[in-house]
Amino acid sequence: MGSVPHFPILRAGVEYSSLDRVELKSYREGVVMASVSQANAGLIRRDMKKLDRAKAALDGVAVGELIERLASAARIFLTEELPLNESGDRQTADEYVACLSATSGMPHAMCRANMQKIAGVMGDMPTILAGLMRGMAPGILDTGVGKHGEVGVWYTAQARALGVVLPSNSPGVHSLWVPAVALKIPVVLKPGREEPWTPMRIAQALFAAGIPREAVSLYPTDHEGAAAILENCGRALLFGDESTTRQYADNPAIEIHGPGRSKVLLGADEAANWSDHLDVLLESVARNGGRSCINASSIVVPSHGDEIAQALAERLAGIAPLEDDDRDAKLCAFANPKFAEGIDAAIQRGLEGGGAEDVTARYRKGERRREYRGGSYLLPTIVRCDSIEHPLANTEYLFPFASVVEVPQDEMLAKIGPSLVVTAITKDEGFVSELMSTPLIHRLNLGPVPTIKVEWDQPHEGNLFEFLFHRRAFQRAPSW
Repeated sequence: MGSVPHFPILRAGVEYSSLDRVELKSYREGVVMASVSQANAGLIRRDMKKLDRAKAALDGVAVGELIERLASAARIFLTEELPLNESGDRQTADEYVACLSATSGMPHAMCRANMQKIAGVMGDMPTILAGLMRGMAPGILDTGVGKHGEVGVWYTAQARALGVVLPSNSPGVHSLWVPAVALKIPVVLKPGREEPWTPMRIAQALFAAGIPREAVSLYPTDHEGAAAILENCGRALLFGDESTTRQYADNPAIEIHGPGRSKVLLGADEAANWSDHLDVLLESVARNGGRSCINASSIVVPSHGDEIAQALAERLAGIAPLEDDDRDAKLCAFANPKFAEGIDAAIQRGLEGGGAEDVTARYRKGERRREYRGGSYLLPTIVRCDSIEHPLANTEYLFPFASVVEVPQDEMLAKIGPSLVVTAITKDEGFVSELMSTPLIHRLNLGPVPTIKVEWDQPHEGNLFEFLFHRRAFQRAPSW
């Protein structure tokens, strides 16, 4: 790339430049990285009236062909130089990583890992569709009618498009909407303020692979514009904290992706063996810089809580900020330093209220909040809580943070609350049966499987096919 590039709006794949633009700056030096066109809510609402054209464009391509083109897009996304706009601004894969890191605070190594995650979804669509569609042949999407076993079924789309309001914290979340393209549902994306790089690169890779341009719309916009997307697509995914998602919590057309409050539970039969599982605990807490909703934010054990907290704290206290391009970097900077300040202050208030100790403070040199080379960081924090009712015992933050709390095994499921992912390390068949039947857990990992590990044929939050399609009974007269 040469001069500061321009990010256009994509209106059903057609570029549009707005007079209203914002500057996207690097978090360290404040260097302008891009100029981003902004879409107003009125423009978005007008475009939403034309979504049938986008749906028709995808319906014109057989699902088998879409799967093949997505596999090509995976390779292109990982390796090719791709356009940012039609004015000549282009970006190599390495430049994409550097730009993403510069505005999001995520080290290069994590950016590349998330690239692989997204490409893995695009490239393994047959496996993912098999999971989403419960083993039905994807070809049913070409006609809407087919058989599931010996039963005739008829599926109709519940939305003309899938709206997605995206965050800036981790590019891996883009893997959740990509299957919509294979399902022949156009996507309408609102990128995170600091992270337009990934959705634009995915879009350009899809276009280069032959996916109809009408399939992707991209609207950098404000809160009013985001609301227009959520309210006019028919189905939508919303990423954000509770203050952002609360007003849509009861809307069945909007799938909320808020705090996961994922957990690791040790059963009474494995609590004494906690040291055998320390690596699983560490990976669950700290992988991807602790930025994912599937990172563990609580470790719930029936005993040995002090020893577990101390061991985790001692290991995590060695993690410190490094240069963005250092392959050993394990912490992300906060693009907005005020977020780091606010989180640090909230943790301090929780500690000062009593009933909890920051065990990492025993081993950490200096304060939790650290300034390094122009970036604002929060160092890994393990808090030992006296009770699961403590405010810090079931709280999620965007860095490696976790509480350790003791709860008797027979009280765990009544007290842990809703959890996106639970890794349960136990062989107690009775406890396993309770874990399998509780509605509070979205994804259950039995045994020493890190919470952060995802098998894409089994979605950990919602099922995109069932969210986007409605099944009707279907039968045909024998002679008809």
